[in-house]
This record gives sequence, structure tokens and C-alpha cells, in this order.
Amino acid sequence: MVRDLSVAELVDRAREHHPRAVARLISLVEDASPRLREVAAALAPHTGRAQVIGLTGSPGVGKSTTTSALVSAYRAQGKRVGVLAVDPSSPFSGGALLGDRVRMGEHAGDPDVFIRSMATRGHLGGLAWATPQALRVLDAAGFDVVLIETVGVGQSEVDVIRLADCAVVLLAPGMGDGIQAAKAGILEIADVFAVNKADRDGADTTVRELKHAISLGRREIRGPSWRQPVVKTIAARGEGIADLITAIGEHRAWAGEHGGFAARRLARARAEVEAIAVRELRSRFGDMSGVVLDRLADAVRSGALDPYRAADELIATIAANATNATNGSIAANDSIVDR
Repeated sequence: MVRDLSVAELVDRAREHHPRAVARLISLVEDASPRLREVAAALAPHTGRAQVIGLTGSPGVGKSTTTSALVSAYRAQGKRVGVLAVDPSSPFSGGALLGDRVRMGEHAGDPDVFIRSMATRGHLGGLAWATPQALRVLDAAGFDVVLIETVGVGQSEVDVIRLADCAVVLLAPGMGDGIQAAKAGILEIADVFAVNKADRDGADTTVRELKHAISLGRREIRGPSWRQPVVKTIAARGEGIADLITAIGEHRAWAGEHGGFAARRLARARAEVEAIAVRELRSRFGDMSGVVLDRLADAVRSGALDPYRAADELIATIAANATNATNGSIAANDSIVDR
């Protein structure tokens, strides 16, 4: 069974296009398995080839329908496509409906399409905490294109820009998104705008407002810059999807020519390393949350310490413990070598 395979065997099978091995690797990532470091090490040499496209926007703009239409279009080009569809988690049960995969059911029988729904599990920013490592799994498994569909929670949903080579922001007429284009938030991260449901009244107005907002933003830019195209689509009928793919391809070519592609992937790696380091620190902080933290909290409560000094002392204690643990590990290894 796949569950009984070693990590190396799972990676080999994933690279041979076995979907169950891909699914198992993503499960190890989502569950924060003790084998997670081994998984990351095995995947690393095989990553960096997939084109990563993020799709985000407010609820109701048609993200899942557009994602499904893009899958069909890329498959028509002969490309293998992976999809990571992120759904919100219940604040009570921690579970998620994971309905995006249901809405893309037409691709279920295609062996060259892999769709994985992921629950946010309380993570903010529109993505699940495991999304970056799940992306690495699909990349290493040889998918040419990986589509990341975010939760769809509003203007603060900007984490996708850290993962995607191209961020597509979807809007729909009559939802107020045109007005929001002038504000900080989700609309500022777009590499490509798609006005979906363009058969509705107000589509031309939304396009016009977006183009006006883009022109205002460009007045402050010096040097070469990418001008975000605005594409009209009716994803439910597949209309405009070819134009959307063309715009995504033009952005990829421009970014490659002007260094943006390499810069974004470097930023992605930096963010991934930082997130893992912060998660590790939080884990160590959890180990310290007993006597030491209670003592410091009591000192702050009584006025003997201010919270900044208390935080400094907590960090110093964690660092000292980490150093002692590292030195103990080195000493143990030395003793083994001596024997």
C-alpha cells in the first residue's frame, strides 16, 4: 500500500505520475508528519519547473468556475495541471466543506489533472499553512501548471502573491470591486485582472474603472513596469479564457525578461524559510509556555517588568535552551565517534 512506502519511494512514484503517491505526500505535509523534513529534502532537487498561477477574489466572482475553465484550456495544450483549492475551516469543528473539488468534478477522470482541496485550519491570508509545501509536491511530481485558488475572503487575502508566478484577481460586475480598485488590499497584488460574468450589466463600467485605477497607480512608477491587463471572461461558457491565458503568458515573458520572475521566486523561497522558522520558534515557545512564561507574566502584572523586557527575557531563554540542546547533540555525536 502507498501508506507503507518510504518517503523516497513515494517521491519516486509521484514523479512517475501516480496520483495516490502525490496525495499521500500532500497528506504528510498537511498533517505536519514527523517525516515532513524528510519529505522536503526528497522533493527539493525536483522543484522549480512548474508555472504557478494564483486566482483570488471576493466570494461569488467565479473563482472555481474560472479555475476549471483554465484546467480545460491548459489540458487542451497538452499540459499536466495541478490544482490546490483552499477552503475556509469551521471555527467550531476545524473541518471544511472542500466544495471546490466538487465544482471541478468534470476533471475527476483525467489522470493528468490532480485537484486537492485544503482547509485553512485557521490560517489567515487566503491560503492554508501547508500550501507552499503542497505546491512543492505538485511541482516535483511533474505538473506543468499549478493553479492555486484562494479562499475568497476579501481585501486582506494577499498571501497568494508570495507563491504565484502570476496573480490573477477576479472581479464581477455589480459587486463594488471597481470602486475598491482605488484602495489598498487585494486589488494591488494583481498581475492580471479578469472581469468575470462579463455578460452582466455593468461589466464595461467595471473594466473602465479598473483601467482608470491602473493608470493612476502608474504615475508613481519609474522605470519599466508591467501594466496589468484587464480581461473580460464568462468562465461558465469558456468565453475569454483564451485571452486570459494569453495575458498570463505575456506576464510570464515580461517577468522573465525584466528579472521579475527570478525576484518573485526568490521572495517565495524567503517567505517559505521565514514561515518555517517562525513556526519552529512558536513550537519552542509552546514548550516554554509553563513556568518561565508564567513568571514573566506575573512580573508584568505586578509592574516589576514591562512587557518588552519580559519578551526579551523570554526570547533569550528560548535561545539559550536551543544552544544547550545543540551543544548536547554535538557532544553526543562526538562521544559516538570516540567510541
